Amino acid sequence: MDASWTPMIAGMHASGRQVVLAITGGGTGAIAELLRVPGGSRLLLEAVVPYDLGALTAFLGFEPEQACSVETSVAMAERARQRAATFAPPGARTIGLGATAGLVTDRPRQGEHRCHIAVTTGAGADVHSIVLAKGRRDRAGEEDLVARAIVLCLARACGVDAPPPESLLSSDERYSAQAVATSDPIEHLLAGDLDRVTAWPDGRLTAWLDGQIVPAAPSPRVVLPGSFNPLHEGHLVLARVAEEMLHAPVAFELSVTNVDKPPLAAAEVRRRIAQFAGRARVELTRAPTFLEKSRLFPGVTFVVGADTAERLVVTKYYGDEKRMIAALQEIADSGCRFLVAVRADSAGRVHSLADAAIPSRFAALFREIPEGRFRLDSSSSDIRARAGGS
Repeated sequence: MDASWTPMIAGMHASGRQVVLAITGGGTGAIAELLRVPGGSRLLLEAVVPYDLGALTAFLGFEPEQACSVETSVAMAERARQRAATFAPPGARTIGLGATAGLVTDRPRQGEHRCHIAVTTGAGADVHSIVLAKGRRDRAGEEDLVARAIVLCLARACGVDAPPPESLLSSDERYSAQAVATSDPIEHLLAGDLDRVTAWPDGRLTAWLDGQIVPAAPSPRVVLPGSFNPLHEGHLVLARVAEEMLHAPVAFELSVTNVDKPPLAAAEVRRRIAQFAGRARVELTRAPTFLEKSRLFPGVTFVVGADTAERLVVTKYYGDEKRMIAALQEIADSGCRFLVAVRADSAGRVHSLADAAIPSRFAALFREIPEGRFRLDSSSSDIRARAGGS
């Protein structure tokens, strides 16, 4: 790329945006060009090149019907922005760019030589599609053109003045642009369109609808619910102890809705699940009560503190005793159980399973973690209070 592009790329670095790029099939030279100009670390969080179909499938979390398509470029852009939201600080203006190309190869290509570049900031994706004249350029020439197009698309997304990608083409080549609605699963969960969303340790999100998973994924056997504001060492140690006792991995669960508080904002949900990056799976739900959780997670063991176990059998939370018994019976019928940790409250009082007035008919639902093995002495609210937070 010629020197006249340097000010444009410098403007992108200074734009305040932070981006993750995902590129397959061609155009990877865009990464080098962005980093050739000093200051690239202010813009670029990560660049991923899932070139093999297996690598692309692992990156997306599903196998695309066609590697070079509008749909795949949008899915790559959404996945890239999810990763950007994981790496960037709270409040950052993040961008995900996904580019997929089918260019000159060492064997005859039956279809068109083309590329699709999708850019998303979370409110839909702008997709730029290019069809090149077959035989006009060699592989290096097509690679260079796609790389240039990626840089131009990203520049415009950063608010930097840049020529349109079609300026790179000859008159007999085709360019088109379209806005595509994205399928951000967190936004859909908050809107009530999804049952739950799984956030994997690598930042990948899996959506659940009407009990069906796309793509398929194993259901958790053990779930540790909480607000995780913030996640602390007590949560992590409790999860490890539960895994040892139950011989199954623990998934954390965060409800985006609360019985007596407004729903969490999407940015806040992303901030909280970012704490689990590289650590654990998180189930995002709209299930603030354990009755609702049991409907989403039949057969699961919930890991809770003794204070939570106490509240589970307090009549006022249900309205009357009849409703409480009915709720506990439904939880039992769903195959759910509770593993209960001894914990100390902010006043220093130690709570154990013995403090919960559990009706005898439901005693088998509860099992206690021996105090000598684990006791929870800290809470997220205590940590926020010490830090002066809310």
